[in-house]
Amino acid sequence: MSAARLRSAALLLALGALMPAAHAQAREKATFAGGCFWCVEADFDKVPGVLSTTSGYTGGTVPDPTYEQVSGKGTGHAEAVEIEFDPVQVSYEKLLDIYWHSIDPTTKNGQFCDIGSPYRTVIFTHGAAQLAAAKRSLQALEKSKPFSDPVVTTIEPAGPFYPAEEGHQDYHEKNTVRYNYYRWSCGRDARLKRLWGTPATH
Repeated sequence: MSAARLRSAALLLALGALMPAAHAQAREKATFAGGCFWCVEADFDKVPGVLSTTSGYTGGTVPDPTYEQVSGKGTGHAEAVEIEFDPVQVSYEKLLDIYWHSIDPTTKNGQFCDIGSPYRTVIFTHGAAQLAAAKRSLQALEKSKPFSDPVVTTIEPAGPFYPAEEGHQDYHEKNTVRYNYYRWSCGRDARLKRLWGTPATH
């Protein structure tokens, strides 16, 4: 093999070795609490560039909590969804915009028919860049919001995230009829339409 071909082969090998690392670096994480995690997960599963969603618990003090513990309102945790996304396909700023339009940011400690601190709305930020983006997003919303009530959604640094039990993962796909009935009976989409003027479709 000629020296030129050897150099070309070595370059291709080097690029091949770098590709998995580059792909891994393209994965970023976002964490949002927006009431029932079944609904938040379903909304973000529709977004191009979202690679995975995981329902779970975060923001509290009890390690490895159960659904019963969290819903009992004694752990400090909120139901939340951890999102892995490709920032080349979808920006964190776009995810923030989708998040706002998927929640009622005017309700403290509850969302729609679910009442209590486990259903509060929180943007849990991963690092300084996400914190700055979340603050800009909140400021922009407070200036442009189509409703008169104040925004009570908080921004907090992300802490330990505990995945929920398997039965809660992809609930909208595993139990479509029950999920759709719950979402309708809870009035989520009707309230979102009243708040934002359009259905919560992305």
